[in-house]
Amino acid sequence: MKLTTKQIATAGILLAICIVSQFFKNFSVFITGPIINACLILATITCGLLPGLILAVITPITAFFITGNPVMSAIPLMIVMIILGNAILVLFVHFFGVKSQIRFILGMVLGSVVKALFMGATISYGLLPKMLPEAMAPKLPVLQANFSTVQLITALIGAVIAYVIWIPLKKVIAAENL
Repeated sequence: MKLTTKQIATAGILLAICIVSQFFKNFSVFITGPIINACLILATITCGLLPGLILAVITPITAFFITGNPVMSAIPLMIVMIILGNAILVLFVHFFGVKSQIRFILGMVLGSVVKALFMGATISYGLLPKMLPEAMAPKLPVLQANFSTVQLITALIGAVIAYVIWIPLKKVIAAENL
């Protein structure tokens, strides 16, 4: 698959938005999470599957370096599970497509739900109970919620943001392709 300059530039701008948003993660995951999920969705529908997957891989890595999360430092395998969770969202959005509003909305909602279920199963109930250092054990319930329920909420908010942006954006894209 050959990417155009426009696709690379668009994906680069979306990646930059993701990176800037990660500096706000210490304020609230409800700022960063929706922005990143919206950018993953927008990259997929405007640039294609490959740029969406590239952002799905890069964003958890940059988040780790920007925030210096002690839990992720203790359990680096979490980064891989977050990458896979992001990839699930991207794949659902890609395969459902944007040809109809119902399919697009269904792809985003199902992608958000499956992402949250995957991350809940692998991180919240797989990695964290088995690998969390003893000193962090009191934080286990909060961490489990962050990697399951909170993931669902932020992915759905990100889907709403992406959908609201997509409404005028699809008209611009259609006008450019005339």
